[in-house]
Amino acid sequence: MTKWDKEYIKLCKTILKEGKEVENRTGVNTIKIPSYHLHFDLREEFPVLATKQLFFRQAILEMLWIYQAQSNDVRWLQERNVHIWDEWEIADDGAWHATQNVMENGKYVKKDIVKQFPEGFEHTIGTAYGYIVNKFQMTQNLIKTIKENPTDRRMVMTLWQNDYLDTAVLPSCVWSSEWDVTDGYLNLWVHQRSCDVPLGLPFNVTQYATLLSLIAKVTGLKPGTIDWSIKDAHIYVNQVDGIKEQINRFDTEEDIPAPKLWINPDIDDFFKFDNSKDCLDIKVVDYKHMGPIRFPLAQ
Repeated sequence: MTKWDKEYIKLCKTILKEGKEVENRTGVNTIKIPSYHLHFDLREEFPVLATKQLFFRQAILEMLWIYQAQSNDVRWLQERNVHIWDEWEIADDGAWHATQNVMENGKYVKKDIVKQFPEGFEHTIGTAYGYIVNKFQMTQNLIKTIKENPTDRRMVMTLWQNDYLDTAVLPSCVWSSEWDVTDGYLNLWVHQRSCDVPLGLPFNVTQYATLLSLIAKVTGLKPGTIDWSIKDAHIYVNQVDGIKEQINRFDTEEDIPAPKLWINPDIDDFFKFDNSKDCLDIKVVDYKHMGPIRFPLAQ
C-alpha cells in the first residue's frame, strides 16, 4: 500500500481510539485529537490516497483557483464543474445563510445565521484564500524570491490575515506555508488550524504536493519534502462509518502502488499551466484506487 495510505489510516485509527467527542460551530460533533504531524518525501512517492478515490481534477483546479487565478469567485470553479465551495457562496443580495451553533453563556445554541457582505462580494467567499493571495501577490513574490534569493528564511505565504477575517465566509483552514531550498530541492512546511480528516486532508495533501512540484519546476528545482502540522485533527461523528469502511479496505484489500504526477514539460511559467476544466498540463498517471466513499459535509 502507498506510504500515504499507511500514514493516513494510522491517523484515522489514532483519532478513533484516542480522540474526544466535542461540540463545535457546525452542529455536528467531532471526534478530535489536538495535534498531529505528517512527513512526505516526494522523491519517494507522490501522495494520492488509494483506499479512497481522490477526484484529482477537482483538487488541482481548487488549488489553481487559489494560487494561480488568485480568485475568491465561486463561479470560476462552477464553470469548470467544481462545486466544492457552493455551500459558502455569497448570494446576489450580498448575504450568506447558514444554520450553525453559536456560543451563548458558555453553551452552544443552534441558530440561523445571516452574514451580510459589502457590495462587490456577490458569488464569492469573501476575503479568504485567493483574495488574500492576490491582495499580497503571494505566489508572484514567492517565485521571485526562490529564483533570486533561494537561501532566504522568510519565504512564507500566510493566508491568515487578521484585518480580513471578519469579511471571510470561512477563514483559511490551511493557513500558512513555509518554503525552503536545500541542495537543489524545494521543501515545504504546511500549517493547518482545523483538519476535516475524511474530506479535507486527502485533497489538501495532494494539492500542496502538486503546488510544490509546479513551483519547483518553474524555478529549476526538484520537489523535496513536505512537513504537515495539524491542529485539531477531527472526524465528524457522521463520517465514522465511512472511515471504518476505509480502514477495512486498508486491512483486507491487496496493496496498490502510488501513482506518478505528470507535469507538461514545456511549461516554465506557473501562470501558464492550463486551468481549463480539463486541466491539460497536470495529470496523475497510473492512479489505481478502491473506489469512492461518500462523506457528509459539515458547514
